Amino acid sequence: HKRICKKRAAELRDDLLFKQPESSHLGDYPICFIPLSLDLSQSIVAVCCSKMICRGCDVETQKRELEERLENKCPFCREPVGNKLWRKQIMKRIEANDPVAMCREGVEQYEKGDYSSALGYYVKAAELG
Repeated sequence: HKRICKKRAAELRDDLLFKQPESSHLGDYPICFIPLSLDLSQSIVAVCCSKMICRGCDVETQKRELEERLENKCPFCREPVGNKLWRKQIMKRIEANDPVAMCREGVEQYEKGDYSSALGYYVKAAELG
């Protein structure tokens, strides 16, 4: 009996340790309301609205658009994807003090080699949360 109880206790402990949490500190995806995954490869950041979109919602949106021969749009804000105005949209989000857009701009500046601007965007994004 003791051995069976110890085995069951270990199973319960493993369930508690390795179970996917019901939510994360990141919140929920804005479309399907599934908790945001801690694995960043499971989501994308939409350039137009700076929202994190789960891969599932993104794939389903693209699938629907292909099947119905619709223009490819952001699943959250419905702005056209590949829009040549994306730079203007990011700057608009930065002016609205969006930390995600600032961090993304920091990456852009870093990749261009403008490290001081990149640091400025990173710091501002960190201050805003």
